Amino acid sequence: QVQLVESGGGLVQAGGSLRLSCVASSTLSINAMRWYRRAPGKQRELVASISGGGSTSYADSVKGRFTISRDNAKYTVYLQMNSLNAEDTALYYCNVFAGRIGIGFRDYWGQGTQVTVSS
Repeated sequence: QVQLVESGGGLVQAGGSLRLSCVASSTLSINAMRWYRRAPGKQRELVASISGGGSTSYADSVKGRFTISRDNAKYTVYLQMNSLNAEDTALYYCNVFAGRIGIGFRDYWGQGTQVTVSS
């Protein structure tokens, strides 16, 4: 099993920055780690992902502003968010793809941390 605990959300003014963290408590092997978000009235969106090898990808809407990183020794994934704007207001979820050879791999989700950007 994997338990994910996100932190770092909050209220910030437009143009400001926040750093989200997600700590995974797990006895399984963690592969990809991702951040999703769901804004009011919108579908869930993949914001950024980082593979086990460190390769990253981003939604077009956050490229150049957000940076995803991971610390494998701490089972933690981060999302540094800069130049925030009102469209970034959403509930941000941590997601990991984890498992073990023999039992398989699957997605695990955190409870989410709210990010609100005031204009």
